[in-house]
Formats: sequence, structure tokens, C-alpha cells
Amino acid sequence: MKVETEYMKQALALARAAGKQGEVPVGAVLVANDGVLLAESGNMSISTNDPTGHAEIRVLRAAGRKLGNYRLPDSTLYVTLEPCSMCAGALVHARIARIIFGAVDSRAGACGSVFDLVRSARLNHQIEVAQGMLAEESEKLLKDFFIERR
Repeated sequence: MKVETEYMKQALALARAAGKQGEVPVGAVLVANDGVLLAESGNMSISTNDPTGHAEIRVLRAAGRKLGNYRLPDSTLYVTLEPCSMCAGALVHARIARIIFGAVDSRAGACGSVFDLVRSARLNHQIEVAQGMLAEESEKLLKDFFIERR
């Protein structure tokens, strides 16, 4: 089984690829607790004209199709940017066990920075969260992307 930093490096590679395609550089990797890769993706909202084309949503859809189930318990999501409220809500519904993210999203993050949807006791499922893995690389990728776009 890969070490957790290797999964995050894989997510960073997906984010870089998304950025090269003109997408906001966010990458996500979903892994079962036994180390089996369930799905991976970068953002594709712009190229698909789909506001739900975030990397997190794309991996949930792919993993659901792969497993034939919309519930993905005992899985861990590695993502380069803290999930937004749309993605956090979908992750709760999918029953993801853990989220490990790199950069904090101080504008729209829903895993502890702006909102804490994934750990809300008001919902029927809570997700364990770890932040800051390869945060500097994740932040730099995003900053460089937006500097270049301006």
C-alpha cells in the first residue's frame, strides 16, 4: 500500500494536469482502506461547462460506477484543496471515512476553515479530516495559476 504522501503527490500531479488544461488546479484521489485506488481526477468544470465538475465530485461518480454503489465507506479522499460545501455535502452522503487535504480554502472551504460541514453533528455522518499534507506545494500551484491568469 502506498504511503499517504504518495497519494497526495498523485493528487498534485492531477492538479498540475488540470491547470495545464486551463482548469483550476485541483486534484483528487479516492482510495479504499485496503489501498485499492477507486478513482482519480482533476477539476474539469471549465472544459465541461459543468459547475459540478470539481475533482471531488468526479472521483465520487467514478468510484460509484466502479463499485456499483453510491456509498463509499472506509475510503479516504486525498485532495489538494479543502473541499467546498457542494463537495463536502456529497462526501458526507457518500459516507467517506477520511479527507486529507493540502491547501486551506479560506473563501469557501467546508472542512473546518469557513464551514465545517463534514464534522457537523447535525448530519447523519461525520468525516475525519486532516489538513496540511503537502500544503505548500498545493498553495503554490493555485497561486501560480491565478497569477498567470491575471
